[in-house]
Amino acid sequence: MTQLSLIQVIAVAIIPILFAITLHEVSHGWVAKILGDKTAERLGRLTVNPIKHIDPIGTVLVPAALLVMSGGAFVFGWAKPVPITWQNLKNPRRDMALVALAGPLSNFAMAIFWGFIMKIAILTMPQSMSGLALYSMGKIGVAINLVLMILNLIPIPPLDGSRVVASFLSGQLAYIYARIEPFGFFILLGLLIIGVLQQILFPPVIYLYNFIMGVYGLSSYL
Repeated sequence: MTQLSLIQVIAVAIIPILFAITLHEVSHGWVAKILGDKTAERLGRLTVNPIKHIDPIGTVLVPAALLVMSGGAFVFGWAKPVPITWQNLKNPRRDMALVALAGPLSNFAMAIFWGFIMKIAILTMPQSMSGLALYSMGKIGVAINLVLMILNLIPIPPLDGSRVVASFLSGQLAYIYARIEPFGFFILLGLLIIGVLQQILFPPVIYLYNFIMGVYGLSSYL
């Protein structure tokens, strides 16, 4: 297949990015509902309508800027967090960890789905522009979901990994740990600028990407 231009890459990236971010948040709310907290449902956040979840900076500005600056090679973003009332959960300490893990697991499931889309494109439209667009959309879908999965498992508040870690800490330690949250974005930004974040993300992302490509018998070139 030939290559898409940067503008075309951005165009086909919109759908997988929106779904990666939106379904991540919906998964948090859905698991919270199962475990006793219906806050997200009452506020209309258990919907796949991206408009309900869009954060102007995290869903639009940051992904678009990263796509342009990296030439379509690297992107991540976030949506408005789904509200969780932890006091409503049946077992708050355990259930907050399960709610947190739901987001990254949804991204892994979506990565597998987009791998399937890549396979369909290769089998049905291997030489067409439509096939190229669909294949590229699938490839971006796999990559962005794996990046979001691994990124969110990093134990820096407010990322999901920090919720899991907090569930194993005593109340006092969890409180102290949570006080890092206002600085979490700046910590991540600093790690990105000095190149440490990429070193954390890329090895597991590349491993899982190659695993999914192997499952579908596709090229492992990322």
